[in-house]
Amino acid sequence: MKKGVLLVNLGSPDSPEPKDVKKYLGEFLMDERVIDIPLAARTLLVKGIILKTRPKASAAAYKKIWWDEGSPLIVLSERLQNKIQKQVDVPVALAMRYGSMTIKKGLQELVDKGVDEVLLFPLYPQFAMATTETITVLVEELRQQYFPNLKIESVPAFYNKPDYIEVLSNSIKNHLQGKNYEHLLFSYHGVPERHIRKSDVTKSHCKIDGSCCATPSKAHEYCYRHQCYEVTRLVAKKLEFEADMYSTSFQSRLGFDPWLLPYTDRTIERLAKQGVKNMAIVTPAFVSDCLETLEEIAMEGQEIFHEMGGKDFTTVPCLNDDDAFVNLLSKWITKWIKTPVEIS
Repeated sequence: MKKGVLLVNLGSPDSPEPKDVKKYLGEFLMDERVIDIPLAARTLLVKGIILKTRPKASAAAYKKIWWDEGSPLIVLSERLQNKIQKQVDVPVALAMRYGSMTIKKGLQELVDKGVDEVLLFPLYPQFAMATTETITVLVEELRQQYFPNLKIESVPAFYNKPDYIEVLSNSIKNHLQGKNYEHLLFSYHGVPERHIRKSDVTKSHCKIDGSCCATPSKAHEYCYRHQCYEVTRLVAKKLEFEADMYSTSFQSRLGFDPWLLPYTDRTIERLAKQGVKNMAIVTPAFVSDCLETLEEIAMEGQEIFHEMGGKDFTTVPCLNDDDAFVNLLSKWITKWIKTPVEIS
Protein backbone atom coordinates (compact mmCIF):
# COMPACT_ATOMS: atom_id res chain seq x y z
CA MET A 1 0.00 0.00 0.00
CA LYS A 2 1.19 3.53 -0.78
CA LYS A 3 0.98 5.85 2.19
CA GLY A 4 0.27 9.57 2.42
CA VAL A 5 -0.48 12.23 5.02
CA LEU A 6 -3.33 14.72 5.22
CA LEU A 7 -2.73 17.68 7.53
CA VAL A 8 -5.98 19.41 8.51
CA ASN A 9 -6.37 22.82 10.11
CA LEU A 10 -9.42 24.99 10.82
CA GLY A 11 -9.71 27.11 7.71
CA SER A 12 -10.17 30.71 6.67
CA PRO A 13 -12.26 32.95 4.41
CA ASP A 14 -10.92 33.37 0.89
CA SER A 15 -10.53 37.08 1.56
CA PRO A 16 -11.25 39.56 4.35
CA GLU A 17 -14.23 40.92 2.45
CA PRO A 18 -17.64 40.61 4.17
CA LYS A 19 -19.11 38.35 1.46
CA ASP A 20 -16.30 35.79 1.84
CA VAL A 21 -16.33 36.05 5.61
CA LYS A 22 -20.10 35.49 5.63
CA LYS A 23 -19.73 32.36 3.50
CA TYR A 24 -17.01 31.01 5.76
CA LEU A 25 -18.85 31.78 8.98
CA GLY A 26 -22.00 30.19 7.61
CA GLU A 27 -20.22 26.89 6.99
CA PHE A 28 -18.38 27.02 10.30
CA LEU A 29 -21.29 27.95 12.54
CA MET A 30 -23.75 25.57 10.88
CA ASP A 31 -21.54 22.63 11.87
CA GLU A 32 -23.56 20.64 14.40
CA ARG A 33 -20.42 20.04 16.46
CA VAL A 34 -19.68 23.76 16.71
CA ILE A 35 -23.16 24.97 17.59
CA ASP A 36 -24.68 21.75 18.87
CA ILE A 37 -28.35 22.63 19.00
CA PRO A 38 -31.22 21.27 16.86
CA LEU A 39 -30.99 22.16 13.16
CA ALA A 40 -34.03 24.45 13.14
CA ALA A 41 -32.75 26.45 16.10
CA ARG A 42 -29.21 26.51 14.72
CA THR A 43 -30.46 27.75 11.34
CA LEU A 44 -32.50 30.50 12.97
CA LEU A 45 -29.58 31.56 15.16
CA VAL A 46 -26.90 31.47 12.47
CA LYS A 47 -28.75 32.57 9.34
CA GLY A 48 -31.42 34.65 11.01
CA ILE A 49 -29.24 36.53 13.50
CA ILE A 50 -25.46 36.00 13.42
CA LEU A 51 -24.89 36.20 9.66
CA LYS A 52 -26.89 39.43 9.48
CA THR A 53 -24.47 41.28 11.76
CA ARG A 54 -21.24 39.44 12.46
CA PRO A 55 -19.63 39.16 8.97
CA LYS A 56 -18.98 42.92 8.76
CA ALA A 57 -17.30 43.04 12.17
CA SER A 58 -15.34 39.85 11.52
CA ALA A 59 -14.23 41.15 8.13
CA ALA A 60 -12.85 44.27 9.78
CA ALA A 61 -10.93 42.07 12.22
CA TYR A 62 -9.55 39.90 9.40
CA LYS A 63 -8.40 42.99 7.53
CA LYS A 64 -6.25 43.96 10.52
CA ILE A 65 -4.26 40.74 10.39
CA TRP A 66 -4.40 39.77 6.68
CA TRP A 67 -1.02 39.31 5.00
CA ASP A 68 -0.01 40.14 1.43
CA GLU A 69 0.29 36.38 0.83
CA GLY A 70 -3.20 35.75 2.18
CA SER A 71 -4.73 34.42 5.38
CA PRO A 72 -2.02 33.97 8.05
CA LEU A 73 -3.45 30.60 9.09
CA ILE A 74 -3.39 29.32 5.51
CA VAL A 75 0.08 30.70 4.76
CA LEU A 76 1.57 29.31 7.96
CA SER A 77 -0.09 25.92 7.42
CA GLU A 78 1.32 25.77 3.90
CA ARG A 79 4.79 26.59 5.20
CA LEU A 80 4.44 23.78 7.73
CA GLN A 81 3.29 21.37 5.03
CA ASN A 82 6.16 22.27 2.71
CA LYS A 83 8.79 21.83 5.41
CA ILE A 84 7.38 18.47 6.47
CA GLN A 85 7.22 17.30 2.86
CA LYS A 86 10.96 17.85 2.57
CA GLN A 87 11.60 15.54 5.52
CA VAL A 88 9.30 12.59 4.79
CA ASP A 89 9.17 10.11 1.91
CA VAL A 90 5.40 10.10 1.31
CA PRO A 91 3.02 12.69 -0.17
CA VAL A 92 1.81 15.31 2.31
CA ALA A 93 -1.39 17.19 1.50
CA LEU A 94 -3.05 20.05 3.34
CA ALA A 95 -6.75 20.68 3.84
CA MET A 96 -9.04 22.84 5.95
CA ARG A 97 -12.20 21.80 7.76
CA TYR A 98 -13.97 24.93 6.51
CA GLY A 99 -13.45 27.06 3.43
CA SER A 100 -12.35 26.36 -0.12
CA MET A 101 -9.37 24.12 0.76
CA THR A 102 -11.73 21.23 1.47
CA ILE A 103 -10.87 17.89 2.99
CA LYS A 104 -12.36 16.20 -0.06
CA LYS A 105 -9.83 18.03 -2.26
CA GLY A 106 -7.02 17.00 0.06
CA LEU A 107 -8.00 13.35 -0.03
CA GLN A 108 -8.41 13.47 -3.81
CA GLU A 109 -4.93 14.98 -4.15
CA LEU A 110 -3.46 12.01 -2.29
CA VAL A 111 -5.52 9.47 -4.23
CA ASP A 112 -4.39 11.03 -7.51
CA LYS A 113 -0.81 10.34 -6.37
CA GLY A 114 -1.62 6.67 -5.87
CA VAL A 115 -2.12 6.81 -2.10
CA ASP A 116 -4.41 4.20 -0.59
CA GLU A 117 -3.43 4.52 3.09
CA VAL A 118 -3.75 7.93 4.75
CA LEU A 119 -2.53 9.29 8.06
CA LEU A 120 -5.10 11.91 9.02
CA PHE A 121 -3.34 14.57 11.09
CA PRO A 122 -5.69 17.11 12.73
CA LEU A 123 -3.48 20.04 13.71
CA TYR A 124 -4.91 20.31 17.22
CA PRO A 125 -2.97 19.25 20.32
CA GLN A 126 -6.17 18.80 22.35
CA PHE A 127 -9.33 16.87 21.48
CA ALA A 128 -12.57 18.80 21.14
CA MET A 129 -15.95 18.18 19.51
CA ALA A 130 -15.59 21.35 17.45
CA THR A 131 -12.08 20.58 16.19
CA THR A 132 -10.76 17.02 16.12
CA GLU A 133 -14.11 15.25 16.20
CA THR A 134 -15.74 17.24 13.43
CA ILE A 135 -12.72 16.50 11.22
CA THR A 136 -12.66 12.76 11.84
CA VAL A 137 -16.42 12.43 11.40
CA LEU A 138 -16.38 14.31 8.09
CA VAL A 139 -13.38 12.31 6.82
CA GLU A 140 -15.20 9.05 7.49
CA GLU A 141 -18.29 10.34 5.68
CA LEU A 142 -16.17 11.32 2.68
CA ARG A 143 -14.33 8.00 2.73
CA GLN A 144 -17.57 6.04 2.60
CA GLN A 145 -19.05 8.20 -0.14
CA TYR A 146 -16.08 8.93 -2.39
CA PHE A 147 -13.03 6.93 -1.30
CA PRO A 148 -14.26 3.49 -0.14
CA ASN A 149 -10.90 1.83 -0.83
CA LEU A 150 -8.90 4.25 1.33
CA LYS A 151 -7.53 3.08 4.65
CA ILE A 152 -7.42 6.02 7.07
CA GLU A 153 -5.75 6.22 10.47
CA SER A 154 -6.12 9.33 12.62
CA VAL A 155 -3.51 10.88 14.90
CA PRO A 156 -4.93 11.17 18.42
CA ALA A 157 -4.60 14.26 20.60
CA PHE A 158 -0.93 14.81 21.39
CA TYR A 159 -1.29 17.38 24.19
CA ASN A 160 0.65 15.31 26.73
CA LYS A 161 3.31 13.72 24.53
CA PRO A 162 6.71 14.44 26.11
CA ASP A 163 8.29 15.49 22.81
CA TYR A 164 5.48 17.96 22.14
CA ILE A 165 5.71 19.44 25.63
CA GLU A 166 9.45 19.86 25.17
CA VAL A 167 9.05 21.65 21.83
CA LEU A 168 6.29 23.90 23.18
CA SER A 169 8.23 24.67 26.37
CA ASN A 170 11.39 25.51 24.46
CA SER A 171 9.46 27.78 22.11
CA ILE A 172 7.96 29.68 25.04
CA LYS A 173 11.32 29.90 26.78
CA ASN A 174 13.09 31.15 23.65
CA HIS A 175 10.48 33.79 22.84
CA LEU A 176 10.46 35.09 26.39
CA GLN A 177 14.24 35.12 26.72
CA GLY A 178 15.26 38.52 28.06
CA LYS A 179 11.64 39.65 28.50
CA ASN A 180 10.72 41.23 31.81
CA TYR A 181 7.38 39.56 32.57
CA GLU A 182 5.70 38.89 35.89
CA HIS A 183 2.99 36.49 34.75
CA LEU A 184 2.46 34.05 31.86
CA LEU A 185 -1.15 33.44 30.86
CA PHE A 186 -1.98 30.23 28.97
CA SER A 187 -5.03 31.14 26.89
CA TYR A 188 -6.98 28.35 25.18
CA HIS A 189 -9.91 28.60 22.82
CA GLY A 190 -13.14 28.37 24.75
CA VAL A 191 -15.96 25.85 24.27
CA PRO A 192 -19.40 25.60 25.88
CA GLU A 193 -19.44 23.61 29.11
CA ARG A 194 -21.98 21.24 27.55
CA HIS A 195 -19.33 20.11 25.04
CA ILE A 196 -17.24 18.83 27.94
CA ARG A 197 -20.14 16.85 29.34
CA LYS A 198 -21.12 15.50 25.92
CA SER A 199 -17.57 14.23 25.36
CA ASP A 200 -17.49 12.44 28.73
CA VAL A 201 -17.35 8.73 27.84
CA THR A 202 -18.13 7.83 31.46
CA LYS A 203 -21.25 10.05 31.45
CA SER A 204 -20.57 10.94 35.08
CA HIS A 205 -17.00 12.19 35.61
CA CYS A 206 -16.97 15.68 34.10
CA LYS A 207 -18.64 17.99 36.57
CA ILE A 208 -16.42 21.02 35.84
CA ASP A 209 -16.18 21.55 39.58
CA GLY A 210 -12.50 22.33 39.96
CA SER A 211 -11.42 18.81 40.84
CA CYS A 212 -12.59 16.45 38.08
CA CYS A 213 -9.84 17.45 35.65
CA ALA A 214 -7.20 16.55 38.24
CA THR A 215 -8.81 13.23 39.14
CA PRO A 216 -7.67 10.32 36.90
CA SER A 217 -10.44 9.07 34.60
CA LYS A 218 -11.07 7.52 31.19
CA ALA A 219 -12.98 10.71 30.47
CA HIS A 220 -9.72 12.60 30.07
CA GLU A 221 -9.03 11.00 26.70
CA TYR A 222 -11.75 13.22 25.24
CA CYS A 223 -11.92 16.04 27.79
CA TYR A 224 -10.78 19.30 26.26
CA ARG A 225 -10.73 21.11 29.59
CA HIS A 226 -8.52 18.50 31.25
CA GLN A 227 -6.16 18.45 28.27
CA CYS A 228 -5.76 22.24 28.33
CA TYR A 229 -4.99 22.32 32.03
CA GLU A 230 -2.59 19.40 31.57
CA VAL A 231 -0.63 21.29 28.91
CA THR A 232 -0.32 24.21 31.30
CA ARG A 233 0.77 21.92 34.14
CA LEU A 234 3.35 20.04 32.09
CA VAL A 235 4.86 23.17 30.55
CA ALA A 236 4.99 24.94 33.92
CA LYS A 237 6.74 21.91 35.38
CA LYS A 238 9.18 21.77 32.48
CA LEU A 239 10.01 25.48 32.83
CA GLU A 240 10.10 25.25 36.64
CA PHE A 241 7.51 27.97 37.17
CA GLU A 242 6.32 28.89 40.65
CA ALA A 243 2.55 28.60 41.13
CA ASP A 244 1.96 32.36 41.10
CA MET A 245 3.88 32.86 37.84
CA TYR A 246 1.20 31.48 35.50
CA SER A 247 -2.51 30.79 35.05
CA THR A 248 -4.98 29.34 32.54
CA SER A 249 -7.93 30.99 30.78
CA PHE A 250 -10.29 30.50 27.82
CA GLN A 251 -11.09 32.91 24.99
CA SER A 252 -13.70 33.40 22.23
CA ARG A 253 -17.15 32.73 23.65
CA LEU A 254 -20.42 32.97 21.72
CA GLY A 255 -23.99 33.33 22.96
CA PHE A 256 -25.31 33.20 26.51
CA ASP A 257 -24.74 29.57 27.53
CA PRO A 258 -21.99 28.86 30.10
CA TRP A 259 -18.55 28.56 28.52
CA LEU A 260 -15.34 27.40 30.13
CA LEU A 261 -14.03 29.74 32.79
CA PRO A 262 -12.14 31.89 33.49
CA TYR A 263 -12.45 34.10 30.42
CA THR A 264 -9.23 35.43 28.93
CA ASP A 265 -10.34 39.05 28.54
CA ARG A 266 -11.50 39.26 32.14
CA THR A 267 -8.34 37.51 33.34
CA ILE A 268 -6.16 40.06 31.55
CA GLU A 269 -8.22 42.83 33.12
CA ARG A 270 -7.99 41.26 36.58
CA LEU A 271 -4.21 40.80 36.39
CA ALA A 272 -3.72 44.42 35.39
CA LYS A 273 -5.99 45.65 38.19
CA GLN A 274 -4.02 43.52 40.65
CA GLY A 275 -0.88 45.41 39.72
CA VAL A 276 0.76 43.19 37.11
CA LYS A 277 2.65 45.59 34.86
CA ASN A 278 4.40 43.12 32.56
CA MET A 279 2.65 40.00 31.31
CA ALA A 280 3.08 37.44 28.56
CA ILE A 281 0.47 35.24 26.91
CA VAL A 282 0.69 31.99 24.96
CA THR A 283 -2.08 30.18 23.04
CA PRO A 284 -1.38 26.41 23.01
CA ALA A 285 -4.75 25.37 21.56
CA PHE A 286 -3.52 26.65 18.19
CA VAL A 287 -0.48 25.45 16.25
CA SER A 288 -0.83 28.26 13.68
CA ASP A 289 -1.33 31.94 14.35
CA CYS A 290 -4.75 33.08 13.19
CA LEU A 291 -7.49 35.64 13.85
CA GLU A 292 -7.89 34.49 17.46
CA THR A 293 -4.20 34.91 18.27
CA LEU A 294 -3.21 37.85 16.08
CA GLU A 295 -6.28 40.06 16.59
CA GLU A 296 -8.20 38.87 19.64
CA ILE A 297 -5.13 38.30 21.81
CA ALA A 298 -2.28 40.40 20.39
CA MET A 299 -4.45 43.44 19.65
CA GLU A 300 -7.60 43.35 21.79
CA GLY A 301 -5.88 41.68 24.74
CA GLN A 302 -3.10 44.22 24.72
CA GLU A 303 -5.59 47.08 24.56
CA ILE A 304 -7.45 45.75 27.61
CA PHE A 305 -4.19 45.33 29.51
CA HIS A 306 -3.04 48.88 28.78
CA GLU A 307 -6.45 50.38 29.59
CA MET A 308 -6.33 48.71 33.01
CA GLY A 309 -2.88 50.09 33.80
CA GLY A 310 -0.62 47.37 32.42
CA LYS A 311 2.63 48.28 30.69
CA ASP A 312 4.35 45.53 28.66
CA PHE A 313 2.21 42.88 26.95
CA THR A 314 4.14 40.10 25.19
CA THR A 315 2.52 37.49 22.95
CA VAL A 316 4.30 34.20 22.29
CA PRO A 317 3.78 33.06 18.67
CA CYS A 318 2.20 29.69 17.95
CA LEU A 319 4.55 26.90 16.88
CA ASN A 320 3.70 27.66 13.24
CA ASP A 321 6.54 26.30 11.05
CA ASP A 322 9.14 26.34 13.83
CA ASP A 323 11.90 23.92 12.84
CA ALA A 324 11.66 21.96 16.10
CA PHE A 325 7.91 21.49 15.56
CA VAL A 326 8.47 20.48 11.94
CA ASN A 327 11.08 17.94 13.06
CA LEU A 328 8.71 16.52 15.66
CA LEU A 329 5.78 16.05 13.28
CA SER A 330 8.11 14.62 10.64
CA LYS A 331 9.48 12.16 13.20
CA TRP A 332 5.98 11.01 14.11
CA ILE A 333 5.01 10.63 10.45
CA THR A 334 8.18 8.68 9.65
CA LYS A 335 7.48 6.38 12.56
CA TRP A 336 3.99 5.75 11.18
CA ILE A 337 5.40 5.06 7.73
CA LYS A 338 7.72 2.40 9.13
CA THR A 339 5.46 0.94 11.81
CA PRO A 340 1.80 1.96 12.03
CA VAL A 341 1.50 2.12 15.80
CA GLU A 342 0.29 4.81 18.12
CA ILE A 343 2.40 7.94 17.89
CA SER A 344 4.39 8.56 21.07
